[in-house]
Amino acid sequence: MLTELRIANFAIIDELSVSFDEGLNVITGETGAGKSIIVEAVGLLLGDRASTDVIRSAEETAQVEAVFKLDGRAPLRSMLTQMGFDPVDELCIRRVISRSGRNRAYINDTYVTLGTLSAIAENLVNICGQHEHQAILNSANHIDILDEYGGLLVQRDEYRDNFLSYRALLARMDQLRQLKARAQERDDYLRFQLRELEAADVKLGEDVSLFEERVRLSQTQKLEQLAGSAYECLYDRERSLIEEFGGVKAAITEINKIDPGFGLPSEHCDNFYYQLEELARTLRDYMAKLIHDPERLAAVDDRLELLGRLKRKYGGSIPHILNQRAEITRQIAEISSLDEETRLLEKEIVATREQLKKKADALSQLRGERSKLLQQAVETEIRSLNMPKAGFLVAVTQRLAGEGQESWNEKGCDEVEFYLRANLGEDAKPLNRIASGGELSRIILAMKKALAAVARVGTIVFDEVDSGIGGGTAQAVGKKLREAAEHQQILCITHLPQIACFGQRHYRVEKKIDNGRTIALVEFLSEDQRVDEMARMLGGVNITEKTLAHAWEMLQTARQMA
Repeated sequence: MLTELRIANFAIIDELSVSFDEGLNVITGETGAGKSIIVEAVGLLLGDRASTDVIRSAEETAQVEAVFKLDGRAPLRSMLTQMGFDPVDELCIRRVISRSGRNRAYINDTYVTLGTLSAIAENLVNICGQHEHQAILNSANHIDILDEYGGLLVQRDEYRDNFLSYRALLARMDQLRQLKARAQERDDYLRFQLRELEAADVKLGEDVSLFEERVRLSQTQKLEQLAGSAYECLYDRERSLIEEFGGVKAAITEINKIDPGFGLPSEHCDNFYYQLEELARTLRDYMAKLIHDPERLAAVDDRLELLGRLKRKYGGSIPHILNQRAEITRQIAEISSLDEETRLLEKEIVATREQLKKKADALSQLRGERSKLLQQAVETEIRSLNMPKAGFLVAVTQRLAGEGQESWNEKGCDEVEFYLRANLGEDAKPLNRIASGGELSRIILAMKKALAAVARVGTIVFDEVDSGIGGGTAQAVGKKLREAAEHQQILCITHLPQIACFGQRHYRVEKKIDNGRTIALVEFLSEDQRVDEMARMLGGVNITEKTLAHAWEMLQTARQMA
């Protein structure tokens, strides 16, 4: 329930603060006094887009703030908790509109996006004005009204979850079919690549060892010459190095015998002599293994050429080639699994479709039952609004599926449309073919009255509810608003005294000149002020004692009828 509304620097409103209470709150005033501005300000709290045009001249920002009581609003409290707000009994919503374009929205002083603001505010307030008229005329919204009235939103959400899962499965099946359509050609190419890589049997580091072998094979003669020359010098010629060193070794041994203080042990010479012998044997064995092998050289060249080609094709190095082989193997396995995944997915789609059909049929049956209740409730309300012969019809039909399509959507398999027969003997017509604004206003009020007991919002703002009506019909509308206010707080902006007299609290909007500027004021009316306001609405400029008496009588009659 809206308890406090504060507006600052908004259009012609300088600063305004007004408190509302439960029940029916009526707002009246001269045409152009600023009543519609109040509705526009409340619309900002619902997340409506704002223009800098609403900022009062010479000001930089405009601000709208409202306080709501959350008595008994368990679903809304749960939503707030899920969004991270602390449990509270009151909710303060604030919008700040800036000329700089840095507009802000706050809930309990926490900055929120417009999306979050809209999601919360739509559970607090509903503005029933020209936009609501258009929404009621649009048959696409009728299914939502029926489901809300029938208490079917939970079942519909469960069905929707099932439907979205089903759609996701179908999307995956389409993806698999597209993959399979390209899979054969892709599979053939991948298998060709894999055969090529498997035949090559590339080993890590192989290119380095092959290059070293190639260098060795291509330089065999030179290696033989170098090794032979070194071996000959060491061992295989007259006066070889080993032979000469043998004489050196013998001389040092004699020196050590004669002079123990020489300082060079004979063992050092022995070690060096043995090393020279080992070096000679190594050179001899190396020469024995050197073979001039043109065929092996050609084979190494061929292998290096193959590795080079594979490197250019698969990434530039042996590690890249091996990684590509692993990836190709994985892709082939993935393609091979498509048939199995498709088979399993087909089973899952069939099972999900069966569940979906059961839920859609159950929802459709409940809609058929609830439609009769809504039809009866709205028809009763319409007839009490000076349309005694009117008939209201809620048509629930199964949606026809197109070729290759299914009849389900996110709301089920039904189409719902409201029909009205305004007078006895006429055919019932869709609401969007109703010509009378007065009839449409009464239809909307009748629906709001029927939905009042199950509505999610705590406050309804009626703007232009008196469009196209007057006299006894206006009195019936006022009585109906008072009855609806037993379930929800109602703010009603009206020009008709027949409606205003049913209000439990009465506010007057006035436009005044203050220091050369126009300002709008909202005043809560006492009993005497209310009689004066009613008299103004009845008699215009010239208010007589009879007009005042008539105004007082209307108020008393309304109290007796309420």
